[in-house]
Amino acid sequence: MSAAAFQSGILLVASQRELRRELFDALDHEGHPTIHSARDMTHAAILLEGREPLALIVVVFDGDGRAGVTVCEQLRLLPSCLDAPIIAVLIDDATVKPTQLPPMVDGWLYASQIGSELIARWQQLSGGKLKQVAEQAGNPLPAPSFALPTTTNDYRFIFEDGEGDWLIVDPAAERVVEANPAYIRHSGLANSLLTGTSLPELLIFETVSLEKALLDADRHWLACRRKSVRGHDVGEASVRRVRHNGREMVALAFRSASASVRPAVALGVLARLFSGNHDDASLPETARLLLDEMDLDYLAVWSARPEESSVPVQIVQRWRGEEQIWPGPQLQSSLRLVLAGRTLIHPHDAKRLAEVDPLINLLGLRGFVGLPLLDERRSVLGALLAGSRHPFSEPGIVEPVLHCSAAHFAHMLELRRTREQGRAEGLLDALTGLPNRLLFNDRLDTIIREANRTGETFAVLFVDLDRFKFINDTLGHAVGDQVLVAVTQRLRSSVRASDTVARYAGDEFIIVLRHIVKTDDVLRVAEKIVQLMEAPLHLEDGPELQVTASIGISFFPEDALDAETLLKHADEAMYAAKSLGRNNYRVYDVSPAQEQQNAALKARLRHAEGNGELRVFYQPQISAETEDIVGMEALLRWEHPELGHIGPGFFIPLAEETGLIVSIGEWVLRTACKQAKEWEDRFGLRLRLGVNLSAVQLMQPDLPEVVETVLGESGLDPGLLELEVTESISIKAAPNLMENMQKLHKLGCHIAIDDFGTGAASLDYLRKLPADRIKIDQSFVRNIGVDPDDEAIVRATIEMAHRLKRGVVAEGVEIEQHLQFLRANHCDELQGYLFCRPLPHTGFERLLGERERLLSGQSLSVVQA
Repeated sequence: MSAAAFQSGILLVASQRELRRELFDALDHEGHPTIHSARDMTHAAILLEGREPLALIVVVFDGDGRAGVTVCEQLRLLPSCLDAPIIAVLIDDATVKPTQLPPMVDGWLYASQIGSELIARWQQLSGGKLKQVAEQAGNPLPAPSFALPTTTNDYRFIFEDGEGDWLIVDPAAERVVEANPAYIRHSGLANSLLTGTSLPELLIFETVSLEKALLDADRHWLACRRKSVRGHDVGEASVRRVRHNGREMVALAFRSASASVRPAVALGVLARLFSGNHDDASLPETARLLLDEMDLDYLAVWSARPEESSVPVQIVQRWRGEEQIWPGPQLQSSLRLVLAGRTLIHPHDAKRLAEVDPLINLLGLRGFVGLPLLDERRSVLGALLAGSRHPFSEPGIVEPVLHCSAAHFAHMLELRRTREQGRAEGLLDALTGLPNRLLFNDRLDTIIREANRTGETFAVLFVDLDRFKFINDTLGHAVGDQVLVAVTQRLRSSVRASDTVARYAGDEFIIVLRHIVKTDDVLRVAEKIVQLMEAPLHLEDGPELQVTASIGISFFPEDALDAETLLKHADEAMYAAKSLGRNNYRVYDVSPAQEQQNAALKARLRHAEGNGELRVFYQPQISAETEDIVGMEALLRWEHPELGHIGPGFFIPLAEETGLIVSIGEWVLRTACKQAKEWEDRFGLRLRLGVNLSAVQLMQPDLPEVVETVLGESGLDPGLLELEVTESISIKAAPNLMENMQKLHKLGCHIAIDDFGTGAASLDYLRKLPADRIKIDQSFVRNIGVDPDDEAIVRATIEMAHRLKRGVVAEGVEIEQHLQFLRANHCDELQGYLFCRPLPHTGFERLLGERERLLSGQSLSVVQA
């Protein structure tokens, strides 16, 4: 750099007057003679007309940085700006990250660092020649009021390309020499606790030893766990060599896995959020989950009780910082606005609220969201407040998660009030008036908690009507509804007021008998129900009907300690009752009789394929946009000659226990592919065929070869085969799973995650499996219009899946309300009884033929499903 170049000047471009002033003062203080200060690009062009080449350009970036990029690009077109280095100044509220700055930017700093770092950054860019050039120009620099780091000791600039916190470490002693403020803030550990501490006490590398990481110092990002006030933060660390006070040191940068909120992380949070309980006890844990995973510093949930008091009640509060003297709710203007129904969203400009809200000012929040908690009637139940001391890094991801969280918290508050007030609006079955599945699950969780505290014994009765499908199919759903109402009256008359009767689904009812003293008491109730059900039903303007029931019984705590297992065991006992002739009850046990029955079913299952008892049904998958058929799912059915239809939920586990699922699964795959090829040759619709793979199949090392052989024999295009993997299968617990999935994907097959949202592996699956599509479980879809929690998770799942470029299929679409909701939220494909129930191959072929005739202009006859 020459003295003439130094004299030519520096250009500052900032729309904010106070920043232009601050930049000007910082450079003027160092003795630079010519500083051009411009509001925008037009102003800069006027100032630079006819000027010599510049020595430096400083451009302020705000918002998403697009305006700053445009200014830099246009400046490079001016002769005086062709070669001048550009330093970007990021205002504190900017959402643009340093890693997103354009290549033409040579250096950067935050606006808060102008006074202390600007000259040092320029000196770094000019290779230390700044002082020399200034002296040649006759303008010696005054002694700075701060120490300028030399290039050999300039470790503070090494991490400009990363986003993590950092430590300076003595590699010989393996002890921390210095920690930056971000590391202190995010770990929650005081500087006095960090400085001098042995590094192994703070950081654990998962894939390499600490010694190797410090020795290599190759800047690679390595998986690790960092000690924090929360226990341990999972993330990555990068190690590189630096000089510190004339000594060889290493600098270690850490970035948390939750520091940048990615779609997969958000989806994992939602899966965990909605798989948990809906009771008050889970509120603190839910708040902690959001604080940790969404990179928040503050979160609070308030309950508004206008019928009792004008003062809201704080339910939970989490703050990642020092203890504060909190302003009362009447002083928090943002809280008052949210409780009045206002939604406040300030992803990067929350400072504007600080003047009127002492809470935001006290905590120094820059990102802030305030959401009203609404019930189904849109009445305000409370407020969710969440904030960060930094601008939200991904507001497009954080905000939907917080909206879903608000729905979750609102549901918690509504359940609390329902229990307190004895109301259950929106939680009762519309036909029978009984608690629906949602309310029953909440009650059962409450009963289990009370029983754990008091030592109570209770029983769960799973009641299933025998051959109820026959009544619906022959007499119509109106008669079926009358039967359900009459059965409800009989069940209620069989139990005490302290017991619970609920309609769980369709023709399934659940009864909880409380405070059991003797097992015989439960058996007497079950016997009473069986006898009552045997009496004929006299319906209005209809035939006399006899409807019987099969009952399965499980006991707490003998049979299980959790709700899911209790219900599962009661369901298994109910199937045992059906297998012994229906119209009776059975207690869950592993008695020799039950083992003998299971052994008989397993033996029968071995010959089911050869006896023609196994059949493949097909259910169409429909485009939400066109309502045309775009795919089909192959579904296995077992028609037992004595027991009739046996549900796959019962016989598939038996097949997996015996290993028969491997041969049965291959038979299903072969049968479905052959049939799909025939339909493709005849109709040419390019329908995608979905085939389920069980956990046992997925662990078979020869699975890819089996699929390849079947595709070769059938002639089906691999691109038309979609293999469905249920979310309940653990990636870690299933050997060969990842390898098999990769090989199948390379064959050209598609992969779908089935029953999405019901397991705890959502995040793991989306990260690791080569999935093309996810299938939202029908348990969520069926509650659309009933449960705002399930609506929220369906909406968020679709949005997050699309961000990850996955297609979405919704299962269990049964009513027009489901269709309208899913279409409004841009679900790709739909599957359910609203369009068509599963059909045997002859029925499905007739459906395709009717479609072909319809499109050719001929009349469409009714397809009898």
